[in-house]
Amino acid sequence: MKTINGQPVSEAQIDRWVTEAEEDYDVERLRKRGRKPRDEEGAQVVSIRLSPSEVFHLDQYAASHGLSRSQAIRKDLKNAI
Repeated sequence: MKTINGQPVSEAQIDRWVTEAEEDYDVERLRKRGRKPRDEEGAQVVSIRLSPSEVFHLDQYAASHGLSRSQAIRKDLKNAI
């Protein structure tokens, strides 16, 4: 079975997506999807490497504050600069 983010996706759902794409594929709308930039300059993706222990502590911190990993990192970075 195919999945997206761990959720099962049926062949019928895939067929509906294909039909939708073939009939009304609004490329401009798709380009505007996603996260908005943090400021007027836009955003840049930065990759970092963390040890398993650091990831564990990051996840604990994020969960205890109701944040995602990225939100927790941005919050602490903002406080640091």
